[in-house]
This record gives sequence, C-alpha cells and structure tokens, in this order.
Amino acid sequence: MDLPLIVLLTSFIFLLVMNVPISFAIGLSTLFTLFAIGGMPAFQIVAQRIATGIDDFALLAIPFFILAGLLMGRGGIARRLIDFANVLVGRFPGGLSYVNIITCMLFGAISGSAVAAVSSVGGFMIPLMNKEGYARDFNASVSITAATTGLLIPPSNVMIVYSLATGGAVSIAAIFLAGFFPGFLMGLGLMIVSGIISIKRNYGRGVKFGLKEGIIKFFAALPPLFLVILVLGGILAGFFTATEASAIAVVYALLLSVVIYREVPIKEIPDILLQCGITTAVVMLLIGTSTAMSWVLNYENIPQDISAALLGLTDNRIIILLIINMLLLFVGTFMDMTPAVLIFTPIFLPIVTDLGMHPIHFGIVMIMNLCIGICTPPVGSCLFVGCGIANTTITNVIRHLIPFFIAMIVVLLITTFVPAISLLIPQMFGFN
Repeated sequence: MDLPLIVLLTSFIFLLVMNVPISFAIGLSTLFTLFAIGGMPAFQIVAQRIATGIDDFALLAIPFFILAGLLMGRGGIARRLIDFANVLVGRFPGGLSYVNIITCMLFGAISGSAVAAVSSVGGFMIPLMNKEGYARDFNASVSITAATTGLLIPPSNVMIVYSLATGGAVSIAAIFLAGFFPGFLMGLGLMIVSGIISIKRNYGRGVKFGLKEGIIKFFAALPPLFLVILVLGGILAGFFTATEASAIAVVYALLLSVVIYREVPIKEIPDILLQCGITTAVVMLLIGTSTAMSWVLNYENIPQDISAALLGLTDNRIIILLIINMLLLFVGTFMDMTPAVLIFTPIFLPIVTDLGMHPIHFGIVMIMNLCIGICTPPVGSCLFVGCGIANTTITNVIRHLIPFFIAMIVVLLITTFVPAISLLIPQMFGFN
C-alpha cells in the first residue's frame, strides 16, 4: 500500500471518528492525499473537481425532486396514502405494520427520500401503532426499514447519481425502470417478517373500511400516485427528459398541495424553498467532494489495483459478487449513499462488467446494499430519525431490526444472482 492511499484512508477514517461532516471529511482527505502525492496544485485541483463534479445538466433534477418531495410531505399526501394502504391490507392480523410498509413504499416513491418517508409516514404510523398495542421498538423498526424501499422505486435521487457515476453508460430512465421489481420484492420481504412477528405477538388489525368508503379512499390516493406515472410515462414516451420531468413534478406537487388539497399555505412556500436550498446544497457538496476523491483514486490507479486483487483472489463469479456485496454493506454503515455511489461505482463497475454483470443490474444491487446501510449505526440517517420519532434508543431498536435486516439481505442476494429481477422491465422498454 503506497503513501497516498495510506494518507487517504487514515485521514478519512480519523475525520469520520472526529464526527466531521462527511462532505468535509471527503474533501479534506482528498486534499491531504494530493499533498502526499506532491508536485501538483492541491487546492486548485480539489476546487476544480468540485466545480466540474456538479456541472452536469442531469443534476438539476435533484433539487426539483427534493422540492416536489417537500411539497408532497407537507401537503397531506402521507395521510391519504395511509388510508389507501389501510383499504388494501388493514383488515389482516398485524395490518397496521403492513399499512406502514406499503405507505412507505408509495410515499418514498413519490418523494424520492427515505428520511422523508420515515418522518412523514412514521410520524403518523408509529404513534398509531403504539396506541393499538404494537411494541414501540417494533414499530420503529418497521418504519426505518420500509422507508428504504422508496429509494428503489422511482423516481429516486440516488439513481440519478448512479447514472452520473457511470458516465452516462446507464440512462436515468433505465435505472428508474430497473428499481420497480426489487423495490416491491424488498417491501414483500419486510411484510413477511412483520406478518410473522405480528401473528406471533397477536397484534391487531387496522381500520376496516366499508366498500363505499374504501372506494373514496382509493380515489383520494390516485392524484399523488399519478406523479410516478407522470414522471416515468413522460420520460419513456420521449415527451421530456428526467430533468424536465423533475420540474413538471414540482408544478404538479405545487398544484396538488396548494391549490387542490390546500394543506400548504402560500406563506409556507418560502420556508419550503429555503429547506430545499439547504438540502440541495448538502447534496451538491457531497457530489462535488466525492467527484474529487474519485479523481484521486483514479489518478493513483486504485480501481485497477482493487480489480486485479479481487480477480487474482479467485475467478469464481459468485464469490467475487459476495465479496463486493459485503464491502458495500460495510461502506454503507459509515458513508452516505451519494458519496458511496460516486466513489465506489468507478471501482466496482469494471470488475462486475468483466464478470458479465449488466451495469443496470449492478446499480440496483449497489443501491440495495447502501439502503441497508442507512438503517444501521453509526451514521444511519433513517435509524436516527426513526428512533427520534418513536422516542426510543438505538440500543433498544437494534435487536428488533435484526429480522428485518435478514429479510433485506435475503432479497439482496436473490436480486444479485437473479438478474431478471432488475433487467426485465428495462429490457421490455428497449434498454439493453
């Protein structure tokens, strides 16, 4: 291991341990590595790479989708989706846990944010489940893990980042389509676990709606659900690009939340725009610094060295894919999804393509690994938000999360070794 790589790893780990924000940890460790390499203007290179990293038209979709998600989150969408999910599955034993999972799948798909799903859906469902006799830590576990399904079911910001990290080898539309089956499969796995636990603990049912009221709840949920059809349908039909679709999503969310539902007063719009700007700034800084670190890794030929080491270790495709999965699971425990995708896609993508794995398929596998990571300590954003809403501790929740983690890992392995789960829908629409 040469000096620059040692400097990169030790400085990055040290900064993380010192609780330095991840974007600054990435940027500073990259800067220290350039100093170790020597012979080049370190500050100028980092600044240049940050600027060029965010200078991409496709990235304009991210702030628009963030804004659309914020508008949907405050516009009463979660409550309508909860009622819709209650119509579908609330009558079964443990029905409220199913309602929680399905609503998180639907809301996460609309907002494109796992944290938004935990806060919006969990903020309503966890107190309701507590009231109905469900264990508090179980309720938090359901919300925390179910929220990640929205990152697999499009539209999803992390999928846009993956498309960028592949250098355009994978289109945004293709990776969007690839996420449907894996996202539903992940939700099904979580529902099976929650169902077994609910039956074992004799948890009750959700709200029972009559036929007429059920139909009303169903039609009330259609307008927000139409957003996914609008975005994907428009992209696939060629009416607009993913970036243009994100702007249309904002207009639609604004119309729905402010004009039709009237749950977002005009006076709250500036506050929502400010929150969107702050979130966007955080994401863009992560993208910029991650691009700089990725450049340094490539300059030092780290991806090629790792590829040679893995392929030299074994030529067994199954073992290599298992090793990559374990590495990504480990990375996801301490790194945010955006920098992880930008840094590790250039490292692992050449390896898996040499093994015959499709880049679209690998993108879904990578995102699934990192979805598990945001539910785990020490930096799992969904874990912290879910525990805060449930008014419980990470220590109490972890043991309840284990069965859900097992289900998520089983789904991950199935998706890894059955490519059709990710590739069937994209291939139906001509993405090969």
